[in-house]
Amino acid sequence: MVTILDKLDPELFRTYAFWSVVLVLKMLLMSALTSLTRIRKKVFANPEDAATVSRKLQPVFNDPDVERVRRAHRNDLENILPYFLVSFLYLLTGPSVAFAANLIRAAALGRILHSLVYAVVVIPQPARFLSFALTMGITIYMGLQCVAYYL
Repeated sequence: MVTILDKLDPELFRTYAFWSVVLVLKMLLMSALTSLTRIRKKVFANPEDAATVSRKLQPVFNDPDVERVRRAHRNDLENILPYFLVSFLYLLTGPSVAFAANLIRAAALGRILHSLVYAVVVIPQPARFLSFALTMGITIYMGLQCVAYYL
């Protein structure tokens, strides 16, 4: 019996799996970066967290540095999770292995670069837009290929 996974090229799936894990780890690091930024700036969202440092500290919800990291993390959640689904379905369409592998690599590097220029080393626009647009464009391309294939 042929299963849906039989349609996957093993080498291409290995590339997909590797870069997917890298992106998941990157998203987890964004959580850690948020926590480290809160600790470094002594800016906590919960009274019990603030009290561990000083009873005089009050919760703060609008620190620009913390909010920048949180926005970068939210942007990851809004874009990487749909990318995972669309790119996996794209793999099942039987794309060119080399082309699809390069798309997967470029999308992952685009998201890594996006976090770096948004939350780690802030670089003026259009750096953030270009890194965002790279992965978004790839996701849209893969999505359109899936629509055409599965239509």
